[in-house]
Amino acid sequence: MARVFESTHPLIRHKVTLLRDARTEPKKFRELIREVAILLAYEATRDLALEEVSVTTPLTQTKGYTLKEKIGLVPILRAGLGMVEGIWEMMPSAEVWHIGLYRDERTLKPVSYYN
Repeated sequence: MARVFESTHPLIRHKVTLLRDARTEPKKFRELIREVAILLAYEATRDLALEEVSVTTPLTQTKGYTLKEKIGLVPILRAGLGMVEGIWEMMPSAEVWHIGLYRDERTLKPVSYYN
């Protein structure tokens, strides 16, 4: 079974409640999606592998860390597209990859239409 992560972070829960509210205006909705994406990206990247690098500061040479792996974002169309903007703020070098799926209403299986 796939791993599912449900955040219990108070800010995320608060913002998701505002997203669900039918009175939330479209502009505010887009802002909330971006904010939730930033918070979720922070939680989702907690275990990313790092590699040590040497960094020259104004005073000395020291060690630092960079992400070891290339990051690819695969948003679920359409709602996921709004989240990309927020995640890019956290990881500007991440690439966005697209796949298109829909559910066959007869079999309930996913059908690929774009990748």
